[in-house]
This record gives sequence, C-alpha cells and structure tokens, in this order.
Amino acid sequence: MCWRGLIAALYAFLLAPLVVVLVVSFDTRPYLRFPPEHLSLGSYTAVLHNTAFLHAGLFSILVGGAAAAVSLAVGTGAAFALADKAFPGRTAIQAMFFSPMVVPHIVLAVGLMMTLQPLGLLDTLSGLVIAHVGITLPYVVRIVLSGLKNLDPACEEAARLHGATPWQAFWRVTLPGLRTTLVAAGLIAFLFSFDEAVIVLFIAGHRATTLPLAIYHYIQFKTDPQVAALSVLVVLASMIPVVIIERGINIRRALTG
Repeated sequence: MCWRGLIAALYAFLLAPLVVVLVVSFDTRPYLRFPPEHLSLGSYTAVLHNTAFLHAGLFSILVGGAAAAVSLAVGTGAAFALADKAFPGRTAIQAMFFSPMVVPHIVLAVGLMMTLQPLGLLDTLSGLVIAHVGITLPYVVRIVLSGLKNLDPACEEAARLHGATPWQAFWRVTLPGLRTTLVAAGLIAFLFSFDEAVIVLFIAGHRATTLPLAIYHYIQFKTDPQVAALSVLVVLASMIPVVIIERGINIRRALTG
C-alpha cells in the first residue's frame, strides 16, 4: 500500500504541470496565471488562426516526415547489416550509430552548426533534415534490431527452400514480418524530430522555422494562454502515434531490447 501511494504521488507530481497547462489554456486573460478567471475556447481559436504557428507546424511535419523516411531507409539497412553476422568492426560501427543517444544535444547542436555552416545549409530545409536524421537514426536502428531478434528465421528459410529468391524471400516474408516494427520506428523517428528544440535553435532561423522554434520566439515577447492551448494541442496530437506504437510493439522493449 505504501508503494502504491508513493507511485500515485509520483504520477501526480509528473502530471500536475500538464493539468495546470490544460486549465490555463481556457483562461480569457491576456497573460498566464493559475487559476483562470473565466473559461473560454478563445485561445484555441486564436491558435488555429495564428499563421506563424500554422506555417511552423506544417514545416515541422515536413521536416519530421522527411527525417523519418530517410532514417527508416538507412536505419533498416544498417540494422540488417548489424544483425546478419559478426564481422570486424561491428561493435565500433554499432557504437557509432548509437552514439547520438548518449551525447548531449547541446554538443550535437554546436557540432552540426559548425558542419552545416560552411556548406550553406544553416536555416534550410535540407540542413534541418540532415540534422534530424542524425538524432533519429539511432532509434530506428535500435527498434529494427529488436524486431529482427524477434523474427523467426525459419520463415525465410522455408521460403528459400520452396524456390523463392533471396529478394523474394526478403520482400514477401521478412519485410511483412517487420511491418509493425517499421511503422513504430518511423513514428518514433517522426516524434523525436517534431519535438526537437535544442538543435533547431542553433541551425534554424527565419526561413526554416519549426514549431518549437516558433513557440520560443513567441514567448520572448508574449506569455498568454495561446501558448498553453498550443501545448495542449501538441500533446494531444503526439498521443496518437504513441498509442499506435504501444499497440503495435512494447516501446520499452523496442528501445532497450
């Protein structure tokens, strides 16, 4: 009973800020304060008519989709290579793929800024996609590797014994068996890209503005319930792929397995 109470208190502590943001998002005053004086949906209406937020949101979806697609293609190939057989340098290559997961994003941001600036890729769509591929690729490799470990190799062997070519066995047996894993890997890559703020602050600007950067610029001059309303909408939108991922695979197993 004591442990249950402690866990409940921990969850309450973690969820309390979200509850406060949700309640404040309905306030009618032009500044952030809890509790709200009157309740209204005006902040949500303002967000949906805020062109800066809408453009930044669409741009974030574009960057996230492109980064997820590239990470999924490259990461799946890398996972197959790493899972196939032991080869010289395999451990070092695997550590290289996973290194962005342990390096602080502020360090990655400085390194990416110094790399992209001479190439003229700062504040561009291409530069943001390259940067986001760097931070999402490790998660794709990790998840696909976990999926390959749970895949029964006998299915592909049976297809080969029945006359299928290596490509046919891969396309018709192996990939369908990894469909759920690949969808989950792509969605997780998209979420990490969509939510990234630290790296964006270093390599984006006025031409290439993602939603986190637009929010940062907004709160430099204003602190009204629009920010809270937008935060609620982002959380709700992010919950959709999370539910899909959790129904398809166990997130904890995929990231640590």
